[in-house]
Amino acid sequence: MTVLNAQRMQECLDACLRCLKACENCAAACLTEPEIAGLRSCIRLDRDCADVCALTAQLLMRGSDLHPDACLLCAVACARCAAECEKHARHHEHCRVCAEACRACETICRQMAA
Repeated sequence: MTVLNAQRMQECLDACLRCLKACENCAAACLTEPEIAGLRSCIRLDRDCADVCALTAQLLMRGSDLHPDACLLCAVACARCAAECEKHARHHEHCRVCAEACRACETICRQMAA
């Protein structure tokens, strides 16, 4: 593995871990909101995205040959989660933070999957 590839994998790993944290935080915060019924989809997508980010991070850490496939799935999960969180970002800071982390992760995961 070249130094550049190792650096890109580390950047992707870092983005996945930041996104995992943001998604877990967002889901937990959504559960405390008074209008929780309107946040069900957000919570569900937060949890899915967090799980996919965790798996992708694990595969990146071990240098698995499956990491490009995981990165593609992660990009899809991040895009869906970001789109949902963006709907609520104006009213909920945790959704804004999550959407930003998801978009950043989506971008680098798409690059890694290519």
